[in-house]
Amino acid sequence: RDWSSDVCMIKGGNNIGRVGTIVTREKHPGSFEIIHLQDAAGNQFATRLSNVFVIGEGEKPWVSLPKGNGIKLSIIEDRAARLAKQR
Repeated sequence: RDWSSDVCMIKGGNNIGRVGTIVTREKHPGSFEIIHLQDAAGNQFATRLSNVFVIGEGEKPWVSLPKGNGIKLSIIEDRAARLAKQR
């Protein structure tokens, strides 16, 4: 099955909760398979195949996405958003 451009959510590891589309899949015989993803903001990240849960085909997810559409903010962006919300 070709998984390219499917929407998926990360269910484990450091990227837990992030949502993105699959870019490539690296096969490593005898080791973990690595999935490279890209989120809606254009940030690329990678994780193990066991941490990926497909939630839609193409650009359309089958489920509603969490607040922020699964985009992980940097520490500075997160702080600025929280301060703006307080004011």
